[in-house]
Amino acid sequence: MQFVLTFNQPIEEIERHEDPALAAQALAPWKSYMDDMAAAGVMRGGNRLAAPWTATTVRWRGGQRLIQDGPFADTKELAAGYVVIEVSSFDEALRWAERSPSSSTGSTEIRPVAATPT
Repeated sequence: MQFVLTFNQPIEEIERHEDPALAAQALAPWKSYMDDMAAAGVMRGGNRLAAPWTATTVRWRGGQRLIQDGPFADTKELAAGYVVIEVSSFDEALRWAERSPSSSTGSTEIRPVAATPT
């Protein structure tokens, strides 16, 4: 079974990851976590996302394209990255999600990859 783990972080944590003076220390737990998933053979892909302030949000309303700089989020946590994992069960996906550094500072969302419609 494939799942996407989405790592949601408070803006303060994302700013630590972007700060050259703090990034190495802030990202060390992530490197260890990703190395563990790679060593276990469950990681199928993923990426760290650029900072939220680089985002552009697009909507189509009333025949018009609306563009907004930055993310549109009424939340205190923003998506910071994701991985696709392949594991034998939802419980195993939960175990990987709980180990994520984002689970202790923000949250980790687990979502099954949808089957391709036939």
